[in-house]
Amino acid sequence: MVMLTDKAVDAVRGVLTAQTEMVAGLRVLVKTGGCAGYEYALGLEVEPAADDAVLAYGDDVKVFVDPVSLPLLDGVTVDFVEDITGVGFRFDNPNAVKTCGCGSSFSTDANAPGGTCSSKRA
Repeated sequence: MVMLTDKAVDAVRGVLTAQTEMVAGLRVLVKTGGCAGYEYALGLEVEPAADDAVLAYGDDVKVFVDPVSLPLLDGVTVDFVEDITGVGFRFDNPNAVKTCGCGSSFSTDANAPGGTCSSKRA
């Protein structure tokens, strides 16, 4: 299960309410790439896919996770951080055995090859 901190829920709520088009929730997914093997991605969705896990935070914030990403995100905590390095979502993933210095890329294999780290956050 994906857990959002109160700050992350507030940030998602702000994004959802600022949309001029109908948006049902936030998609959190993992895709191949990044400097450690996998990278986190976020997006807005009009509706969940039929096989998505749908997580509700209050009455107004929904998070959609596809079945491929779900095991890689099981137990992850998503926080919203504003600090000297920037503003964005930060992922704390207990499944990650190797992470990139920028925090937006991870691997579940300690022997996975690394790459060049970028400084952007999700």
